[in-house]
Amino acid sequence: MVHFKTLDNGIRLVVKRMEGLMSVSMGVLVGTGSYIETEEEDGISHFIEHMMFKGTKTRSAFDISDEMDRIGAQTNAFTGKDLTCYYAKSTTENAAKAFEILADIFLNSTFPEDEMVREKGVIIEEISMNEDTPDDLCLDMLSEAYYGREGYGRNILGPRANVTRFTKADVDKYMAARYTTDNIVIAMAGNIDIHLAEELAEKYFGGLRATKRDERVVPVNLKHCSLIRCKDIEQVHFALAFPSVKRYDRLFDATQVMNSVLGGSMSSRLFQTVREKLGLAYTVYSYGTAYAHSGTLVVYAGVNAENYMKSVEAVYKCIEDIKRKNISKEEFLRGKEQLKSSSIFAQESTSSQMLLYGKELLYSGRLYDFEERVAKVNAVTIDDVYEAIENNFDSSNMAASVVGKVEKPLNI
Repeated sequence: MVHFKTLDNGIRLVVKRMEGLMSVSMGVLVGTGSYIETEEEDGISHFIEHMMFKGTKTRSAFDISDEMDRIGAQTNAFTGKDLTCYYAKSTTENAAKAFEILADIFLNSTFPEDEMVREKGVIIEEISMNEDTPDDLCLDMLSEAYYGREGYGRNILGPRANVTRFTKADVDKYMAARYTTDNIVIAMAGNIDIHLAEELAEKYFGGLRATKRDERVVPVNLKHCSLIRCKDIEQVHFALAFPSVKRYDRLFDATQVMNSVLGGSMSSRLFQTVREKLGLAYTVYSYGTAYAHSGTLVVYAGVNAENYMKSVEAVYKCIEDIKRKNISKEEFLRGKEQLKSSSIFAQESTSSQMLLYGKELLYSGRLYDFEERVAKVNAVTIDDVYEAIENNFDSSNMAASVVGKVEKPLNI
């Protein structure tokens, strides 16, 4: 059972009732992230997400953790390119208390100065950790190589200089522009009574004044760039990005099937060729990222430095092979089944359902429809996949990144 309601102030509530379970996942989603930030704001979405757990008007940072632990609940948050989500998971009997704490975090955080100073240090350590994690660094560089240093190309963590200088006034200004009632969705999934869900949403969020988000237009300018970071490490990490479909493109599902054949599974061509047959890589895969205004198809591999160019050649050969549209019936059907099963598996997870319904409502204004999703996957034809291939490997707008003991960037 799915229930939807818009509060008088514009905040939307969606509830997926999952009877037979003993838990519930609850999230507060905000349509903001690194994509929408200006150069001066770069990193502030992530900074705010961290600071939300550092104390409210009635709870210290320890109180938040302690009270959640006392009821056996879990709480966390994450920041993406175009989404920030605060969430909690609890037993059904403790759902009301867990949501009250979650709402307190979201609505009443005070951003104490001493906590801001400490958390800036924590985030700077997180930035350093990212720099020391070559696969993460490689993919962050790939976003910059593809999109540049704005919009979808921004690193979610932001630069150290920005994090160091953020003030409470900066936080207040950004939240006033983006944490608005028309830009917030409350999502719940699990064994929770619909009436209780409505009551909780109204009690804690219903009294907020109706506000409108700051409408910003961030142009998507593809850079067609190849970046390199020389590091004295054992492996070479490289990645390629090709233009792909947007979030609601008619070829979205066909592209997902195509990606499964290319590098989205253990039976894929990249995995079977580069790893299993040639033994050149432990990790090699591809994936698609679809946003509102753009999309990318990414291929990544981490390989021994001695096998670097052999691996690049093997990856390119797999791409060239799939561009010839020589996908077998078995590969096509296997890709469809993998796509369907991922949607089915998500039906059994309260956390996945909370995010599915919350993001769909936030992004499109519609309710997620599982039956429609499966029907769309079933309707994908091999001709759709061939069309997706034609639309996903534009080498003229390709980007690349490399991290490791290498002397020059990849030629594109």
